[in-house]
Amino acid sequence: MEKLRLFILLSLISFTGFAQKNKLAAVNDHYKTLQQISSDPTPARAWMDTIKYPPAEYGSSIVYLLVRPHYLSDSQAKTLSESVKFPANSSDQVRKELDYMLELQSKRTSEQVTRVEFIGNIGYWPSINLIPSHQFYDQNLKDLFFEGSELMGENINAKNFPKLSKLLQGVMQDMRVMEFTIKYKLLRPRPYHLESRLQPLTKINSPSFASGHTLWAFLQAFTWSEVVPEKQQQFIALAEEIRRSREIMGIHYPSDNEASRQIAYKMMQCYFKNENFLKDYREAVAEWKAVSPKYIH
Repeated sequence: MEKLRLFILLSLISFTGFAQKNKLAAVNDHYKTLQQISSDPTPARAWMDTIKYPPAEYGSSIVYLLVRPHYLSDSQAKTLSESVKFPANSSDQVRKELDYMLELQSKRTSEQVTRVEFIGNIGYWPSINLIPSHQFYDQNLKDLFFEGSELMGENINAKNFPKLSKLLQGVMQDMRVMEFTIKYKLLRPRPYHLESRLQPLTKINSPSFASGHTLWAFLQAFTWSEVVPEKQQQFIALAEEIRRSREIMGIHYPSDNEASRQIAYKMMQCYFKNENFLKDYREAVAEWKAVSPKYIH
C-alpha cells in the first residue's frame, strides 16, 4: 500500500511538472493569422466541399486502423481523434492557405528542396520494427532517433539507448494510430486536390488532415524535452522546421500542421497520467543520465 501511495504521488508530481514547465506555446506567425479567417463554408465555392481524398489513392497505411495504441487507452485515442477538425474546403481560410502555399512554391530554392525532401523521407514505422530481417529495419530505428541524433550526434541511437528506444517506440505506435484514425475518418483532400496550380514535390497516399510528420515531430520533441530538458528549445525548433517543410513541399495545409501540434501536446498530457508511460519514461531518464556522458561532451 505504501508503494502504491508513493507511485501515485510521484505520478502526480511528474504530471504537474510537465503541465507547469511545458505549457503549449500560443499559436503564432501565419498559423495565427490564418486561424483568424473564417473557416465556414463559402457558397460561391460550394463545389470544393464535395471533394474528399480519393479512395483510389489510399495506401497501406490504412492497416493502422486495426492497430491498438500502446500507452493511450482506446477511449483516450477516440477522444483525442475527435478533438480536432479542419476548415471547410470552400472557406476563406482554406483559400488563404492555398494562396500562402502558392507563394511558398514560387519562392522555393534548391537548398530548401534538398532539405525538405531529406526530412520527408524520415519516418519510423512500428510494423517494420516487428521484422528484424526487414531491409529497412536498421534505417527505421535510425529514423526513430532522428531528432536526438540530429541535435546531439549519431551516437544517440537505439543500440546505445535501449530504454529510450522502448519509450520512443511506444510513443510512435500511438502516433501512427492517432494519425491514421484522424486521416481516414475525415478524408481531407490534399492541397493539390483543391488547387491545380500547386506542384507538390511528392504526392502522399493518405488523406491530408492531420499531418503525420508534424505529429511525430512535436510528439518526439515534447518527449525528448522531458528526457533532455536543457535541449527543449532546440527540439521545438527542429519540430517547427519539420512542420513548415510540409508546406514548402506543397503537401500539407498550415491547418493540418497546427492541428498536429495541438494533438501532440494533448497526447503528452495523457501520458503523464499513465502508469506504463511513467515507468518507461523514468527508466529512459535514468539510462540517459548514466549513458549520455559517454557520447556528449
